[in-house]
Amino acid sequence: MNTNRIGLEKTKAKKLAEQLNVLLANYSIFYQNTRSYHWNIKGEKFFELHLKFEELYSDLLLKIDEVAERILTLGHTPEHRYSQYSNLSAIKENEKVSDGKIAIEQILDAFKTIIILQKEILMISAEADDEGTNALMSDYIRMQEKLVWMYSAFLN
Repeated sequence: MNTNRIGLEKTKAKKLAEQLNVLLANYSIFYQNTRSYHWNIKGEKFFELHLKFEELYSDLLLKIDEVAERILTLGHTPEHRYSQYSNLSAIKENEKVSDGKIAIEQILDAFKTIIILQKEILMISAEADDEGTNALMSDYIRMQEKLVWMYSAFLN
């Protein structure tokens, strides 16, 4: 069997790395959108949302780094160009948003996209017998599903 340094079949590791680069692109656009929400939020919930958006973009930045490092661990190169992120990402750059409700609706849409993609990566990582990627995606999904519930509760 043709395996990489961590014992994964090279073709399966390549497929995982490609999907992780798609995830990295989505996380990167989501991160920048969230920075914009943080910078531009206005209104009665300013103080609350300003802090929540900072928490979210700080967490997204950590995940961006972890996903890039996982791609490297698989023996591949993480994408770093925003021009490529725009091509790969299902999440698109948002216009300036200052309304908290609109920002949270867009955050919930982004989480939906991310969670679906991570579940697809889970299936690929299970097929590749890649416990490292599997554990990472499982942890992300669990935390993000809770955030979806919390942000949804805020809207209601």
